[in-house]
Amino acid sequence: MFQKKQALNEGKPEKILDRIAEGKIKKFYEENCLMEQLFVKDNDKNIDNLVKENIAKLGENIVIKRFERYVLGAGK
Repeated sequence: MFQKKQALNEGKPEKILDRIAEGKIKKFYEENCLMEQLFVKDNDKNIDNLVKENIAKLGENIVIKRFERYVLGAGK
């Protein structure tokens, strides 16, 4: 794994390399995968939890078919 090698090169102890790699992978998914990203209006929830809450509340299945990504400063 790239993350393990990177942590080893930084001089981290070998016994915690797995946890460091897992943390880096989790952070990557939180930043790049829609369902893992935090909900803008409530940072305590991610999109997956928000969808599941609304499914339970409404009693209907919800499927995200499309989304738009906005980047600050883009388009200039």
